[in-house]
Amino acid sequence: MRDWFDHPETGEARAKAMSLDAAGLFLDYSKNLIDTPTMAQLFALAREAGLEAMRDAMLGGAKLNASEGRPALHVALRKLDEAPLEVDGVDVMPAVRASWKKMAAFAAALRSGTWRGATGAPITDIVHIGIGGSDFGPRLVTDALAHLPEARFRLHFVANVDGAELERALSGLQPESTLAVISSKTFTTLETMTNAASLKHWLLAGGVPEASLDRHLIATTALPENALKFGITADNVFEFRDWVGGRFSLWSPVGLTIMLQFGAAHFEELLAGAYAMDEHFARAPLESNMPVILALLGLWYRNFLDARSCCIVPYAQHLEWLPGWMQQLDMESNGKAVNARGKPVVGLATAPVIWGQPGTNGQHAFFQWLHQSAEFAPVDFIAAIAPAHSLKGAQAPQHQAALLASCLAQSQALMRGQTLAEAMRGGKPEETARHSVFHGNRPSNTLLLPRLDPYSLGALLALYEHKVVCQGLLWGLNPFDQWGVELGKTLAAPLMRALGSAAELEGEAAKQDASTAMLLRRIAGKH
Repeated sequence: MRDWFDHPETGEARAKAMSLDAAGLFLDYSKNLIDTPTMAQLFALAREAGLEAMRDAMLGGAKLNASEGRPALHVALRKLDEAPLEVDGVDVMPAVRASWKKMAAFAAALRSGTWRGATGAPITDIVHIGIGGSDFGPRLVTDALAHLPEARFRLHFVANVDGAELERALSGLQPESTLAVISSKTFTTLETMTNAASLKHWLLAGGVPEASLDRHLIATTALPENALKFGITADNVFEFRDWVGGRFSLWSPVGLTIMLQFGAAHFEELLAGAYAMDEHFARAPLESNMPVILALLGLWYRNFLDARSCCIVPYAQHLEWLPGWMQQLDMESNGKAVNARGKPVVGLATAPVIWGQPGTNGQHAFFQWLHQSAEFAPVDFIAAIAPAHSLKGAQAPQHQAALLASCLAQSQALMRGQTLAEAMRGGKPEETARHSVFHGNRPSNTLLLPRLDPYSLGALLALYEHKVVCQGLLWGLNPFDQWGVELGKTLAAPLMRALGSAAELEGEAAKQDASTAMLLRRIAGKH
């Protein structure tokens, strides 16, 4: 790569040819281990695999999630035009719009203070209870946009079934001014329902009358009957359809906490950014289609160059949760060795390991590995041009300049490396200088957002959703199910009963393998 950029004419031509704008985002993919003829072959591969037809089928509501017999229609949740979108002959858009309207009405009541707690106290704190897709999306978006002046409440997210997280979230809160948003697609998830039951007890113990719990408990779910059984009133249940996958659900009522925090207008801007990326994905030719390009580059590294991981480095502290959100999105979608027809995937690597953290912190943690390890990982650098802070003073502009300079320098350093001759400049002895040699030629993409606002964030998240789906379809997978998550849930139920009852412990231990039985008895103090 260094050779390409050492010649101004070829470097400029490459940078121009391998960059594009979409939905307000700018992608530079010129620092990749790939040339134009190879990209052309990858586009041909995508066409031969039928990617365009599969994309159109997904966007049109076809039942691409074959193992669960339903569409993957999260794009309907941010579809802002007037065109219908049918599933089994029924237009789903009236129900989607009705859901937006109900969410907006509740958000307006809560934010204005019209909706109050049981004692008449205004709500000051929101506790969002969920896990996986019911947690990552709202947590990521509310943290990413926390600098917006419209942020209204103190937010507390609880996902882990470890009671320490719930205890920490509730510390210092008053029940009469706390609202709980319980988010679960099925309203049966062990972690979520355990936390929800404890929070309900906390409300009651704190003086909220049982008859007035409806002022403090809200549900978002695809199975409203289960929310009603838990004790949440029908008016407080925000329903979404089962064709909304958990890791694609932040655009649905799962994102209610986002709307409560920032208001309906900002939530619509988030949807608008995602919709703009959907339109680009649907209409742009493959050669200028940002999600497709990222998907093909990922496939190139995974299947042709044996890169086993991909590093996500947002140069924006407010995007701290982005790598975690992307871990679930990518690894839960495509971490599979069974294809969409239920057959083993043979001779083909699928999802890479996704990892990372914000720059510049990562530079002082794992960048040594990125630059000089024997293996390599492609990196996605993500940065917002405008700052997301309001610091004042002469030094304030230096923060963003230092942040963006570091982002650009790291991608350049990965590409160029440093030769022995360069390391020896200034008279450094060769023996010492050899430690400062790194070969470069390590690939990266750079994504620039104009600013970290709802529109750009929506476009960014939709971009990665489409990238991951494209890769799954190219690998022949069903990127919309997650059966690998279910076995642990099934096995946990009897173990939980055994740990909660001395009478059941030995009987359950006798059914288990020797290791699990030993651990059960050790935990129960029966060793």
